[in-house]
Amino acid sequence: MATSLSLPFVLLFAILTLSQPTSTLDTATTPSPPPPPPPSQTPHSSSPPPPISHDLHENSFFSHTALLAPILSHLGFTELSTAAPSLSSTETWSGPSTLFAPSDSSIHTCLSCSVPSLLREHIVPGLYTIDYLRKLAFGTKIETLSPGRCLTVTSTSLKNQNVNVSSIFKVFIGGVEITHPDLFNNGLIIIHGIRGYVAPLSPLSCDVERLNSLIFPVNNQQTSRHQFLPQPAAIIRLMLRDAMLRLRNNGFSILSLATRVKYGELVSLSNMTIFALDDASIFSGSHSYISSIRFHIVPNVYLSAADLERLPLGATLPTLERGQSLVVTTSSAGGTTVPMRINYVRLKVPDIIRNLKIVVHSVYLPFPRIDPAAVAFDGILGVQSDTSGSVHAAVGGSCSAVDMDENGTCVGAPVSSQFKPTVDLEEYNGL
Repeated sequence: MATSLSLPFVLLFAILTLSQPTSTLDTATTPSPPPPPPPSQTPHSSSPPPPISHDLHENSFFSHTALLAPILSHLGFTELSTAAPSLSSTETWSGPSTLFAPSDSSIHTCLSCSVPSLLREHIVPGLYTIDYLRKLAFGTKIETLSPGRCLTVTSTSLKNQNVNVSSIFKVFIGGVEITHPDLFNNGLIIIHGIRGYVAPLSPLSCDVERLNSLIFPVNNQQTSRHQFLPQPAAIIRLMLRDAMLRLRNNGFSILSLATRVKYGELVSLSNMTIFALDDASIFSGSHSYISSIRFHIVPNVYLSAADLERLPLGATLPTLERGQSLVVTTSSAGGTTVPMRINYVRLKVPDIIRNLKIVVHSVYLPFPRIDPAAVAFDGILGVQSDTSGSVHAAVGGSCSAVDMDENGTCVGAPVSSQFKPTVDLEEYNGL
């Protein structure tokens, strides 16, 4: 009797034991359905971005043609990708840029639009992340790669009534909403996807006063809340920010900090040329540069490497330091192969940073202070002229502006009475 009663329980236990692994195996091996792909207005590829070509311009951070075309093609902006080679003819800017990219479908709706022109009018020099765009003043105008044509940045805040958090901002470029912010950002190019395209810009798009009088109704309450910046000041402010960022990222942190300290003075300039000493050189002993940075800035003059090479011997460049000028002591003008020198110091890397308003040249040493009349004397500071007109330095590189002793150590040459002290001893007012 006991055996007959226990038999059903044994069978039940065996069935449960045998069915358990099968159930587990079925559960483990049955694939779950993949989640649906997120909706996106801009097509993307799952493959990694294409490798960036290293065949770049010698004095540029990047080439629009080399970088933009494969990136735009990878992101699905085929129309803009085919127009990217046209940017090679744009000589006004070759540095970091931000592109507000319309989709192919929106470009197709503009039958009369020139895609190369549209591309130039959707690119602005400098790096503008979505966070930075949200912080710009309402109505800020940014000049595009098409000279004299500006995009207007506006934003709206939608306050969340249920959650006590910061407002949610929508950013508009030329009245077109940014729907896909920061699609691409490699430190050289930022791409934002926008809803539609910005209509071809007017030649008056950078002129706030004339645009207001022709298009926008005057609202005293609104203008008091959103003060428009004068266009030149707005551009130099953006170019200063771009230069400070690039200086800091390329080994010129001290100069970047000094630029921030003197921001109030520099923002009033129309453009400038800066002669820079990198951090390694300053920490290696060229401390006088810290106290004489203003002596290394030429205000309201934009001198590229080509412009410097055309300067004649004895040309003076007034600096930010009142009453003090730089002097071309060795000229490359006239087709000579002699490297030019300013205040007897040779340029290290010309055009190391360059944007619309600021150009930075790297030098080996801080500029010594000289009298312009001293340029006539060739036998000082290790630079001598022979009868053939060639220039000899004591040694190339960092000793090109000083003498070298018998042990191979760079030492300063005897200072002529025509020289002023290199460093002001009473106070460090160079910053």
